[in-house]
Amino acid sequence: MTLNPADDTFAQSIRAALGEEVLRPIDPRYLEEPRRRFAGQVGVLALPRTAQEVATLVRLACDASVPVVPYGGGTGLVGGQVMGEGPAPLLISLERMAAIRAVYPAENILIAEAGAILADVQAAADEADRVFPLALAAQGSCRIGGNLATNAGGVNVLRYGNARDLCLGLEAVLPNGEIWHGLSRLRKDNTGYDLRNLLIGAEGTLGIVTAASLKLFPRPQGVGTAMFQVASPEAAIDLLALARDQVGEGVSTFELIHKQGLQFLSEVLPDIRQPFATQPEWMVLIELGLSGGISPSEALMALYEAADHRDLVSDAVIAQSEAQRSELWAVREQIPEANRLIGSVFSHDISVPISRIPEFIERGSDIIGALGPFRINCFGHLGDGNLHYNVFPPAGHDRSEYDAQRGPIKRAVHDLVDEFSGSVSAEHGIGRLKTDDLERYGDPVKLSAMRAIKSALDPKGIMNPGAVLKA
Repeated sequence: MTLNPADDTFAQSIRAALGEEVLRPIDPRYLEEPRRRFAGQVGVLALPRTAQEVATLVRLACDASVPVVPYGGGTGLVGGQVMGEGPAPLLISLERMAAIRAVYPAENILIAEAGAILADVQAAADEADRVFPLALAAQGSCRIGGNLATNAGGVNVLRYGNARDLCLGLEAVLPNGEIWHGLSRLRKDNTGYDLRNLLIGAEGTLGIVTAASLKLFPRPQGVGTAMFQVASPEAAIDLLALARDQVGEGVSTFELIHKQGLQFLSEVLPDIRQPFATQPEWMVLIELGLSGGISPSEALMALYEAADHRDLVSDAVIAQSEAQRSELWAVREQIPEANRLIGSVFSHDISVPISRIPEFIERGSDIIGALGPFRINCFGHLGDGNLHYNVFPPAGHDRSEYDAQRGPIKRAVHDLVDEFSGSVSAEHGIGRLKTDDLERYGDPVKLSAMRAIKSALDPKGIMNPGAVLKA
C-alpha cells in the first residue's frame, strides 16, 4: 500500500519540521529494482538536502516507529532498496546530496556526499589528476552511498580492493537520528571500534551514509588493454599468475569471458564489435596500469609471448588506441545488458577460491545440465575469485517458462559454492533476495553477533527491515 504524503499524519510531522520542499509525490521508479523480482511500497518519499535533514527524518521515523528505506541510485540487484512487506516505509533518497565537498590531491583524498553519482566522483578525481578506481557497469547512475552500503566491487578489485578498501571515513545518521561525524582523512586511527567498516556493507540496516572520505590514487602513466584467447579457465589462472610475476601490482583488471556471453552479444547486441573472427571458448580481458616509463603495450606483448611459450594462449588483440581499448571494454561491459535482454532464470553472484574456479565451473555445468537444457553464461572477475554464474533458458524459450526451477537452480549452485568454501554473495550484497541463503550458509556465531549489533544500534528495527537479516 502507498500513502499520499499530503494526507498522512507522519508526513505532516515532516512538513512541520522541514517544510514542504523535502517531500515528493511517490514516483513508481522507486518501487522496483532492475531485475523486477521485487515490488516495493512507499508511505512517504523524502529527498533531503543535508545530513541534518536526514537526521531529522530518521529521528521522526524512530519516534513514530516508521520503517526507513535508504535509496541511492536504485541499481542494486538483490532487492535491498525496495520493501514490499510490512508497514509502508519512509523512503529517503539521497539524490539531492550529490556534492563533491572537497578534493585534497596531495593527500589523495576526496570527500563526496552520498548521493554523488560514481561517474561524477571519478570525474572529480580525474580533474585533480588522480584516479578513483571503483568501476562498475552502473557507474553512470549508481551513487557512492549505495556503493558503500553494499561494499561494491567491480572490475578493479584485483588491484585496489572493494569499496570498503577505498574509504577512510564516513558521515552517517544512526537509527536514533544522531549524526556520526566520522569523515576522517587519517590513514592511521586506532581509537576503538571501527564504525566505518561496520556501516559499510550493512545495506542501510545500521544507519544511512550521508558523506564519505574516499581514497584517490596517482594516475598510471600508461594504460594497456588486451583480450587474450586462453585454452581453459586453468590456463587463465596460470596466465594471471604469470602476469603478476611480470608486472606485479600493475595488473588492474583480469576478467574471464565465456563463449556464451559472446553468443548472447551476437544475438541481441550485434553492433558490438567482437575482437576475434571466430568466437573462442574462453578469453580474458587484461588491463595494465604502469608507470616508470614502462610501455604497457610492450608489457602485454611480452606477456603474450611468455604465455604462448607455455601453451596458455592462442591469440590476442592488444589495443593500439583509445578507440580500440573502448571496443574491447564494450564487449565486457555489454555482457550484463545482453544477459538482461535474454532473461536469466537465475543469476548468481558468487566467489570461490581462485585455484578452485576451474573445478567449480566443471562441476556446476554438470549440476545444471542435470536440471535441464539450460545455457550458462559464466564470466566475471577472475582476479578476485568472483564469478557471475548465470543460468538461462534454452534458445527460443522465455525465462518465465522455468520459474518453478528458480529455487532448485539457486539451491544447487549455492550448495556447490558452500562445498567449495565460497560465498553466495561476492559483491552485490544480501538485500532481500538472499536472506534465506545467509541463514542457511552463514556462520551461526557471526549471525548471532550481527543480530546483537542490529539490536543494539537499532532497537526498534526501523532501518531497512527485512534486508540482510530476516525480519
